Amino acid sequence: MIDYDVDGDGIATLAWNMADRPMNVLNDQSVPAFQALIERALENDGVKGIIITSKKADFVAGADLTRVQGQRDPAVHFEAGRAFQSVIRTYETGGKPVVAAINGHALGGGFEICLGCHRRIAADDPKILIGLVEVSIGLLPGGGGTQRLPRLIGARQALPLMLEGKRLGPKAALAAGLVDAVVPRETLLDAAKAWILEDGNATQPWDEKRFKVPGGAPQTPQGFETFIGGNAMLHARSFGNYPAAQAIMSCVYEGLGVPLDIGLKLEARHFAGLASGDAAQNMIRSLFFSMGEANKLARRPKDVAPSELNKIGVLGAGLMGAGVAHVSALAGLEVVLLDTGQDLADKGKAHSAELLEKRVQRKRMSAEARDAALGRITPTTDFGELDGCDLVIEAVFENRDIKAEVTKKSEAVIAEDAVFASNTSTLPITGLAEASARPGNFIGIHFFSPVDRMQLVEIIVGKETSDAALALAMDYVKRIKKTPIVVNDSRGFYTSRVFATYVREGLALLAEGVTPALIENAGKMAGMPLGPLALADEVSIGLMHHVLLQTRTDLGEDYRPSTADDVICHMVENLDRAGKKGGKGFYDYGEGGSKRLWPGLTEEYALADEQPDVEAVKRRMLYVQGIETARCLEENVVTTPADADVGSILGWGFPPFLGGPLSMIQTVGLEEFVARCDELAETHGERFAPPELLRQKAAAGEGFYAA
Repeated sequence: MIDYDVDGDGIATLAWNMADRPMNVLNDQSVPAFQALIERALENDGVKGIIITSKKADFVAGADLTRVQGQRDPAVHFEAGRAFQSVIRTYETGGKPVVAAINGHALGGGFEICLGCHRRIAADDPKILIGLVEVSIGLLPGGGGTQRLPRLIGARQALPLMLEGKRLGPKAALAAGLVDAVVPRETLLDAAKAWILEDGNATQPWDEKRFKVPGGAPQTPQGFETFIGGNAMLHARSFGNYPAAQAIMSCVYEGLGVPLDIGLKLEARHFAGLASGDAAQNMIRSLFFSMGEANKLARRPKDVAPSELNKIGVLGAGLMGAGVAHVSALAGLEVVLLDTGQDLADKGKAHSAELLEKRVQRKRMSAEARDAALGRITPTTDFGELDGCDLVIEAVFENRDIKAEVTKKSEAVIAEDAVFASNTSTLPITGLAEASARPGNFIGIHFFSPVDRMQLVEIIVGKETSDAALALAMDYVKRIKKTPIVVNDSRGFYTSRVFATYVREGLALLAEGVTPALIENAGKMAGMPLGPLALADEVSIGLMHHVLLQTRTDLGEDYRPSTADDVICHMVENLDRAGKKGGKGFYDYGEGGSKRLWPGLTEEYALADEQPDVEAVKRRMLYVQGIETARCLEENVVTTPADADVGSILGWGFPPFLGGPLSMIQTVGLEEFVARCDELAETHGERFAPPELLRQKAAAGEGFYAA
């Protein structure tokens, strides 16, 4: 688990090497083992100093979150946190110099081990990441990180690193003061040993009698400025939805005013409260465990051999198609980028050139790697170039006839076992597959814009889609380093269908006479990335209008109109305000990215005399998404709660602190949620009526997850 060796110079090396895990983690076995070896080294009079390192590719990745998930007793988390703090404090004050030789990722608790060392030396490898990242899963650094990092570099410098969960490469960590030296990998242990033998100061700065916090304590003028301004900015960004961020601020403020050992106890109390709370439990479940399963392709057919992907085709070189070409070329695939005109195809490749150049400028890629990636994209108008493609992805206009045409032209060229995929966001895959001569090889691969930044890919299985096609699609998504969820075919699939309920609820509120600013602010206060009116503009009210008309035509008498439909039609047909691209929608758009709510909205939609409470507006916006997600699960559109929750967070920005719509329902409690929805349905319409699945689970006292 941890290898122990003492050399002839009296240097003890503790090398983390957990055989039963792909990475070294902190758990109920490794922490006591670490403690025992630390005590062994400190008690050995022949040991002059200690090196802590790893024999794995990573240093220590952090805590084993299986210890946290489902554990709601704060006392358990408090004791675990104090035990880990005690180990670090033991070698920090043990009287022997301790060096962290950071050979790989040192994140969260792993970096807290390093902070307790008297010197930190990192290998010069840009792939290594260093930082305190706990806030990203709703926690705070519980091994002394909130106390040591501010004492090391000052609160003003430390807070952004912890509040944003920043991961720094070795050289950036050196510049920020997180490590003391960066050396070639092959000399890492030699450098650690040399420091012990030549210097070997075994006292931390904060254990010196005359220690002063760099940049000033909280009660100094600089400290007041840091914490008053920091709290204001924090609330403006998070609206109080993320308790971990506020707890980090409190830990640093409170801890810097007392001795370290008292600060550590304060930190453990805050950690225990967070770890047992709803936000951390939801975020750990969805952002760590469920997302981890998705990235490991848990839904991939097990009996299909891995796909050997070499060449793909992308039809349509617009923003979406160009983005797909870019991420594919970046992953080492040969890409044929096809459009109706050579100038359009070239423009699509130029988009990738622009993105690659930014990577070079930011020193995230060499010029040679940029040129190689760009060289893998072939812009063309010739369908014959698709010969040899293992996969073809169409990203053409949302029109069945156009999609049918490119399907047939592609299948005339590609091999019989090649897969054809549609990037449609709304049109049912089974219907589009009717144009295919081989519907078993037809599948949906729905990307999100901008493709280079959005992590989710929604894979849609049609009625005749084969396991082989699904497996290849999932292998492709893994190859381009994105997260897949698998859904069954339906109109709007999962993500577009549920996302639309948020936007449309905003339009319904507008039609009811709710103040536009209240609608927008309530959406952001609920935790959504943008208000529903701003999102409608971003997506394009014109596109929503097109989809609405297509859906009406397809469903005929089965179509159910809504007040949101009336708003969409009025904005496009009568007011010619189709969204951001045209410079006017629910907002007016000016130069330099400026925007403001269109003043004419209150003339078109008169304000109601009585305005709703902001909490009521937030509830409507969130609950309507939860109801539609439950419907999708009931209808087997999305087949697992995990896929539903991961897809919501990555796909349209559902608030991570809620863990996804189904985690939100479970947090509220199914019985309570159903009762609230019945009240909303009575007041605002059947869209809030809870599906039978929710009623059954509420009656049985069940949830969507075990914990």
